[in-house]
Amino acid sequence: MRRLILIPFIVLTLACNLVSAPPPTLSIATLRAQASASPSLTPPPGPSTAAPTPSLFPSDEPTGKIVYTCQLDGDQICIINADGTGFQQLTSDSHRRWYAALSPDGASVVYSGFAEDNIYEIYELNLASGVITQLTDKLGVLLAPEISPDGSLVVFTRGDAKGASQIWLMERSGANPRQVHARGWDPTWSPDGTQILFASDAEGAKNLYVMNRDGSDARRVTDFDALRGRSDWSPDGAWMVTYNGQPWKREVFIFRPDFSELRRLTPEGGNSQGPSFSPDGKWVAFTSYFDNYGDDLGCEIYIIRIDGTDVRRLTENGYCDYQPRWGP
Repeated sequence: MRRLILIPFIVLTLACNLVSAPPPTLSIATLRAQASASPSLTPPPGPSTAAPTPSLFPSDEPTGKIVYTCQLDGDQICIINADGTGFQQLTSDSHRRWYAALSPDGASVVYSGFAEDNIYEIYELNLASGVITQLTDKLGVLLAPEISPDGSLVVFTRGDAKGASQIWLMERSGANPRQVHARGWDPTWSPDGTQILFASDAEGAKNLYVMNRDGSDARRVTDFDALRGRSDWSPDGAWMVTYNGQPWKREVFIFRPDFSELRRLTPEGGNSQGPSFSPDGKWVAFTSYFDNYGDDLGCEIYIIRIDGTDVRRLTENGYCDYQPRWGP
């Protein structure tokens, strides 16, 4: 029997190449102070044409819900309010479920789930009724689905047993699945739904690219040396976030869509990854190991303001919580 072969660069690597001595545990107060002092990196030349940074106020408390992968009975899908309350486990079976994302209206969740060797399907779960609908049928290893802002389409990664991955698109119902880019993974929509941001190594090094949703006009937008993949585009189109770095030294970075104003967003020392913007664009959720550095199962969900202040931990469990995706 063939075993499922997961494509290395599209899977969130939770633990590898552990450092010899973990740094001391950092308190939330220390993290906040360190985040505020995070140095800016030198961006490439060129003016930014993006919108200005939203005004931030202490009263801008996080709202909405965050869906994520929780390692309960294997990998399952869980959801929590943005203030850390209201935890729910949404799936519960013997198969792996991951890469969840909320629909634009917050009424449902799409996610990827193991079906059989070399086959992962995409499912949609209605939060009100609990009804789960399988959208795909044996197309391959399907990961990272995300519903378009107008609710009509789903973009996702299709991988195969040979290690290849492409960006695919289908109707919300699962009809008309088709490839729109031959080499890429971890797609996410632009706020207006006309473009797709995704990771690719089409030019050698792994970087982020933007293309029209039909796959045309693909162009590179970053210049990283160790890009991991999952990224997000702020709701106002002003910022992008991704994560970068070697194993156990990863950080979340924020930058303009023209790659100007690049800076590290997360405090150092947490092995931070998998960022996602809040619906108002003023916060970013991410996975980190601040309190359990070096522990394979020590990842938790955190949030941080986009100015790098006010780090908050939302989960605290004896298992790993990762792949957060924020929605209404």
